[in-house]
Parts: sequence; structure tokens; C-alpha cells
Amino acid sequence: MLTLVIILGAVAIGVISPGPSFILVARMAMAPSVGHAGGRRNALAAALGMGVGGVVFAGLALFGLTAVLGRVGGLYLGLKLAGGLYLLYLGWRIWRGASRALEITDAAAVAPQGPGTSFLLGLATQLSNPKTALVYASIFAALLPAHPPAWLAAALLPLLFMLEAGWYSLVALSLSSTRPRGAYLRAKTVIDRCAGAVMGLLGARLLLDSGH
Repeated sequence: MLTLVIILGAVAIGVISPGPSFILVARMAMAPSVGHAGGRRNALAAALGMGVGGVVFAGLALFGLTAVLGRVGGLYLGLKLAGGLYLLYLGWRIWRGASRALEITDAAAVAPQGPGTSFLLGLATQLSNPKTALVYASIFAALLPAHPPAWLAAALLPLLFMLEAGWYSLVALSLSSTRPRGAYLRAKTVIDRCAGAVMGLLGARLLLDSGH
């Protein structure tokens, strides 16, 4: 259970860091005008697409990694080291970009005609983002036990869907309203710095643990 909580926490840090998926949902939420119900519905539909895309990557990483570790036991330490290094690198990237302004412009250009199209666009955006695949692969390689119990896989995938879809739904609801959007943009630097620091510390700890 502790492993499950730690994995969800690590994934959450990666999910909340701004990237292509965040930008897409944010722009949909703000189109065609701030607070417009159509833009909000499209953004929520895209958030569900992000959740499904996240589960696809998580499932591939989880079952592929389990199969590989089952055949090559000595690979576990190498994957753990690689995962720790990537998390350390990701934390540095998030920290370095924390002070950059979030570019959310030309909102109407990405406003689809309806929720169905928005869902597919969100799914395609998530599946085409290599960062998502790397985050899942690195976190699973670093944190999963060599032989995870069946209940862990059964619980992990639906919880990861709730995490991905829930975060982007929150983004959709918040950024479609003026005050929450302004509050987030003002706090962006602090939020990103905290996320980058935690991710970097997690990566450093995993590297240290791998040496024992």
C-alpha cells in the first residue's frame, strides 16, 4: 500500500507540471470566451481523453516492465538507476522553467466543435507526448517491486485514470473562470518550483537507495 501511495504521488507531480496536455485543456477552457459553457464542456471531454491516454501508457509500462523483469532479474537495478536519473533530470527541467510565462494564446484556434472531438483530441495529444511515456516508465522502474502483486496492478490503473482525468478536469474548471485562472498564473512559479524540487529529491533518493 505504501508503494501504491508513493507511485501515485510521484505521478501526480509529473502530471501537474505544465506540458502540451495542460496547454491544450487550458486553451479549450478559455475558448471561445472565459467561462463559456461550451469551452468548459470541451475541456472536460479532453480531460477524459487525457485520462484514457495516461492509462494506455501506464498499462504498457506496467505490464511490459513486469514481463521484462520476470525474464531478466539483474535488469531491475539498472532500470531503477535509470528511473532515478530521469526523475532528477525532470525535476531540474521543471525548476528551470518555473519562472517562464505560460503561453496560452489563440484559444479559439483549438476549440473543437463538440465534446466527442475534444475527447479524441485530448487522447491523441496525450498519446503523442513522449514525456508521459517516460514519466510512467521511469517511475515504475524506480518504484515498483521486482515482482509486484496482482492487486497492485489492478488498483494502480483505475487510480491513475482518476488522477490524470481529475487533474485536467480541475484545470478545465479553474481556467474557464477568471479568478481561479488568475490565482494559478500568479502562483505558477512557486507551484513549479515545489514540484521540481520534490521530483528531484525523489530521483536523488532513489539513486542513493540503489547504491545500497
